[in-house]
Parts: sequence; C-alpha cells; structure tokens
Amino acid sequence: MNRFAPRSLLRIAGILLAVLELAGGALGQDRPVRILVGFAPGGTADVVARLVADKLKDSLGQPVIVENRAGATGRIAAEALKNSPADGSVIMLAPIGTVVVAPQAYKSNPFDTLRDFAPLSLAVNLHLAIAVANSTPAKNLKEYIAWAKANQDKAFYATSGAGTLPHFLGLLLAREAGIELTHVPYKGAAAYQSELISGMIPAAFDAMGDLSEYHKAGKLRILATAGSKRSGAMPEIPTMREEGFNVQGDAWFGFFAPAATPKAVLDKYAAAINRAVNAPEVSAKLANLNMEPIGSTPEEFAAVVRRDWVKWGAVVRASGFTAD
Repeated sequence: MNRFAPRSLLRIAGILLAVLELAGGALGQDRPVRILVGFAPGGTADVVARLVADKLKDSLGQPVIVENRAGATGRIAAEALKNSPADGSVIMLAPIGTVVVAPQAYKSNPFDTLRDFAPLSLAVNLHLAIAVANSTPAKNLKEYIAWAKANQDKAFYATSGAGTLPHFLGLLLAREAGIELTHVPYKGAAAYQSELISGMIPAAFDAMGDLSEYHKAGKLRILATAGSKRSGAMPEIPTMREEGFNVQGDAWFGFFAPAATPKAVLDKYAAAINRAVNAPEVSAKLANLNMEPIGSTPEEFAAVVRRDWVKWGAVVRASGFTAD
C-alpha cells in the first residue's frame, strides 16, 4: 500500500516548488547587474554610470558593476548590449552620439538603435557649447560669426571626434549662419584643449563640462550654449537662440536594455534610475559637472530617442558626412 495519498504528494510537491522559487530568487538577487559604458574609466559617461550604480545596488538589492567597453565612439559597448540576455542582467549607459548620431553617420554599424534596444530612462541632460581661444577677437556669438565670415581661411573648429554630436552642431550653426566652418576632429577633448588655449585653433564645440574650468580660469571664452535654456551651472552664458541663431540641441545620457527585456523589468529599473539621478548627493555632483539630472519613464525616453533620431538624421544627411 502506498504510504502517501495523492493529496499528500501534491502538498509535498508544492512545498518543494516554493523552496526552489525562493532559492532561485535569492540566487537572482546575488547576481550582479552590469552597466556597460562605451568609454574609458574617468570620462563623463563613466562618472555618471558609477554615481548611478552606487544607488542602484540599494534600490535593486543586487550588486551593480560598471563595465567599460571603450572604443568606436561607444559602439563596442552597444554591440555587446545587443548580444546580451534580455533579462535585466545587462544594461548600458550611452550618450546621444552613440545611439542616435553614429548609427546614421557610419556606413557600417553593428546595431540598429530603434530595433535592438529598449530605452530605459533618460539620465541627464548636458549643454553643448562653442568656445573660442582668447586670441580670437569675438566676445559673443554674433561677433564670432562675423569674424568667421571675414576669415574663412581661419574658421576652423575642433571637436573630440568626427561623427560626434559637437561635429554636427558646428555644421548646423554654420548652415544657420550662412558661413563655412571647417571641422578638425581630435581624439578626445584633452587632445584639442591645449591647442585651443594656445590659440593654435580658434574655436571648439563640446560639452560645457569639458570647457567650463578653462573658461572660469580665463584661458578661453565660452560664447554660447546649444541648450533649450541656459545652464544652471553657468547662467551667464546665453543660448544660441538668444544670440539670434535658430540652433538648439540638447545632449543627453540615457540607459538602455536589450530590446526583448520584459516591460516589468524596464519599469522597475527606470524607477530606480530616476531615484538615483535625483538623489540630492548625486544631483549635486552632476551639477558640478554641468549636467542636469532628469530621469524619465521608458515611454518618455523612447519618444526623445525617436525625436532626436529624426532631427539629427536630417543634419547628418544634409552634411554629406559618412565614415567607415
């Protein structure tokens, strides 16, 4: 005679299943969440990722590590995200340049932003700006445009790389002003800063965070920002629109997950990222870097990505620029 009645067997099976689920949940909580960053340690993207990671570990109840996959303007990390499991174990912090501009500027791209990624949350906005060397006579943007028009053989501008958002911002301003500006790409901000300060190159377009300390020290002059409003960190600097040029382009960093990640996971992570970037100690550190903490829902961020995809795609196509 069987020692266990059918009801007893069912009860035992239910207890075993509950134990396995609890064990699986505990193991899942121990598994680290990896944040991919497509740039070297110490850079702006890396700093933002680590500030957020430190808060996320508490919100998610899991270890959170930042993994730098530097190279190819962030596209190496983006390809890694595309090929990662869609279960919340891997996410990516990326700038607009990596996921919006580069895919439309490069002939060969290993991912499709709109197909391969699920936007999680907008993290921060940052202001792009134009700065000039002290040897360049312009004291404001209108004077710079007049100088460039009169000195076309000297109207060069530096950026931290070809195919970047500052590169196309320079082209957008030139088109709006009806002048020619010649782009000179460098391998990062540090590579051009000394030449801008010395006057070897007359102007540069880049994030304000890469220019502000030199401006405050009197080593160069920031003339205007491309933000929709003035920077809270440097409110004395006007926007390009205030200076009479219809040029506006907010730069941002945002978090992405693989495309098939469940909505419940996206919503959970987005809420945690919102809390992280808007935590007082984090937002204060971001402000010191001339960045504005934002946060958003996945749906709000997806709308931003689609809007900027259309906007900057038109600028890229009009420029005729392509890269291998």
